Amino acid sequence: MDEPSMPTPPAHSPGPPAPPIPLAELLASKDLGLRRIAGPADADLLWVHTSEMADPYPYLLGGELLLSAGVLLTDPDHYVARLVEAGAAALGFGVRPVHETVPEALIEACDRYGLPLLEVPPETPFTAIARAVWRLMAEARHRELRRVTRAQQALATAAARPDPVPAVLHQLAAQLSGRAVLLTGRGEEVHAAGRRPPPEAAAALARLARVVARERPGSPASATDTHAGTHLAAYALGGGEGLALALATRRRREAGDHTVAGIAVVLLSLLAAPHQGADAADRSAALVRLLLGATPAEVAPLLGSAGPWTVIHARRSDGTTADALTAGALGASLGSALVDAGREGGDTVRVLLPSTAGEATREAGGGEAAARREATPQPGGGEAAARREVTPQPGGEEPPTPPQAPTVPPQPGWTLGVSAPTPLVALGSADLRAARALAHAEATRAPLTVDTPVTGLAALIPPDQAAAHARTLLAPLTPPLADTLRCWLSLHGSWDRTAVALAVHRNTVRQRIGRCAVLLGVDLNDMDVRTELWFALRQE
Repeated sequence: MDEPSMPTPPAHSPGPPAPPIPLAELLASKDLGLRRIAGPADADLLWVHTSEMADPYPYLLGGELLLSAGVLLTDPDHYVARLVEAGAAALGFGVRPVHETVPEALIEACDRYGLPLLEVPPETPFTAIARAVWRLMAEARHRELRRVTRAQQALATAAARPDPVPAVLHQLAAQLSGRAVLLTGRGEEVHAAGRRPPPEAAAALARLARVVARERPGSPASATDTHAGTHLAAYALGGGEGLALALATRRRREAGDHTVAGIAVVLLSLLAAPHQGADAADRSAALVRLLLGATPAEVAPLLGSAGPWTVIHARRSDGTTADALTAGALGASLGSALVDAGREGGDTVRVLLPSTAGEATREAGGGEAAARREATPQPGGGEAAARREVTPQPGGEEPPTPPQAPTVPPQPGWTLGVSAPTPLVALGSADLRAARALAHAEATRAPLTVDTPVTGLAALIPPDQAAAHARTLLAPLTPPLADTLRCWLSLHGSWDRTAVALAVHRNTVRQRIGRCAVLLGVDLNDMDVRTELWFALRQE
């Protein structure tokens, strides 16, 4: 038989669309009667190939279980060396009719070069071995698909939690039985989950993450390494934030690990990317104009609305401090990219929510009731005012609906305080009212409290006169005393709840309320007194 001359090494193709099969699984098939007689016990099989050529090297892809009866075997040492050079995973040698037993020189060569050698009994055809390998691959592929599907569902569920980034990392660490870390381009940890690797492996993982997180042309999207038995992998996240997902596992890599990691990379890229509810360029332009002296009213259109605006204060229900990514996820859930993740190191997240179109708000729950409110005569306007509000425009078109305040739903895992819709010039006051609403919500253990605007009888008094009366009545009180009195009245005189809302001792609340009664010269047990004071405090 003529041997082709192919001096160049074979081009190794990608592996098959099925996970590799451990050699031990094939040897466990008792009906085949295979026996390992030389070489290591660990090997991964990607293919099965039969050849009786003296040098099959040019026709191997790597990872094969090569089956041969040794028809042209003359130099076992050269033969095994060429198989190892080609990347063969194992050699299966069939005894009889060519050789009664496996040649001793072949056994020694396989031991010397580290190539597993299997003895194939005469009653086992090579096609049966190939069929067994394909069956094991199909079973492994099925297990991999089931595992990836379960992992995908678990990661997607984690991404829907109030703290999506830490939740996804914890789920990923559990799926891979290792360490999952979100790192910056400088190697700083943003979030982490799972058991810490040894210090040397952790340092190697940080270096690997810096390689993929570099924002420059040609930077790899992923990188892998092994350090002292710990498998390391790093993946660049999309979104231009310079973040990387780094993984460290000590167990043997399993089929589907790379796919599961890829799912997590996609989810984390979406969660870490800037929210696109308002164009990033417009937000940048608004900031520049403010720094250069523009007024809030001038830059508001760049942020998506001219008003009114709603200020939201939020804190995690479990008492933990929200990081920037978790705060951004809250803003995305509320529909706003204008998020302050922390205020002077505090644990309160602030969100600025622009108004939405009136029609959209109606569809969300306003409906006919909102339309009826627009047609209701207002004080001082009489029926003529009502008629003006519903007068058809020329051409039969209805009058344009002004922007309406959005409805803020409760957010799982968060406690919210929401201000009433406020024009731009009064955002400072709305910020204070949102803070008070949050304190009220925490004191009453409610998921959300909305600071409602002054309505009813109190709205009949002109605002300037009401404010002047409030200033005169409350003049003796210092700001801390006024805040305590306001909170105490809003919680119906509850000492304990007021203490919780203000984060002070209940005796402190009693002392302050007693001081207010003395300075104002009133009896705070009198309902008329409480009502007048509440009216005055609402003007601030």
